Amino acid sequence: MTGDGSDPDTDSGLAERRGLDEAVVYQPAEDSGLLAEAALEEAHGRVLEVGTGSGWVAQRIAEERGLDVVGSDLNPHAARQVADRGVEGVVADLLAPFRADAFDAVCFNPPYLPTDPDNEWGDWMEHALSGGESGRELIEPFLDDVGRVLAPGGVVLLLVSSLTGYDEVLALADDAGFAAEPVVEESFPFETLTVLALRRE
Repeated sequence: MTGDGSDPDTDSGLAERRGLDEAVVYQPAEDSGLLAEAALEEAHGRVLEVGTGSGWVAQRIAEERGLDVVGSDLNPHAARQVADRGVEGVVADLLAPFRADAFDAVCFNPPYLPTDPDNEWGDWMEHALSGGESGRELIEPFLDDVGRVLAPGGVVLLLVSSLTGYDEVLALADDAGFAAEPVVEESFPFETLTVLALRRE
C-alpha cells in the first residue's frame, strides 16, 4: 500500500509501471533490425538473446522461425517486456546464470557507444547504450564466456559498430577461439553496423 492508502498493484499502478518500462527499456532501432535479419537466417535450435531490451528480436525469432527462445537482460523492466511478448524472460548479467552447452545460437546487440566516464548518466538506458570508454566494455566479457554456453555446432550472432572498433572485436573473437564471418552490414552517416556470425574454429 502507498501512503495515500492506494494499492500500487492495482490496474492503474500496473499501467503506470508499463509506461515506465517503455521509458527505461531499449526499443527496436536499426541495429535491432539487422540482428533480427541475421538471426532469422542463422539461428537454430535453442536460442538465447542477451541484452534483449524490448524483446522484439527474440519474439521475431520465436514466431517466424518457431524456435525455443530465451531473452535475458540485466534490466528487470526488459525481462518483463520480453515476457509480455510471450518469450521466456530472465534477469541476468550477460551469461552468468546459464549452464554449459545450453544454446545452439546466442544473439547479442551489446551496448556499444564509447562513453566518457565523466558523462555517464547512471540509469537503465545507460546500461542499454554505454559500452564504456572503448565501446567494448561488455563485448570482452561476453566473448570470454559465450563459448561455455554454446552447444557444439552452435553460432554466436554479435552486432558490431564501427564506433566500437571492428578490427578490435575481430581480434577479441579470434582470441576467444571463434572464426568470424559477416552476415549482414549496413552503413549510416556516422557508423557502419555489422552482424558477425562467430563459430568455433
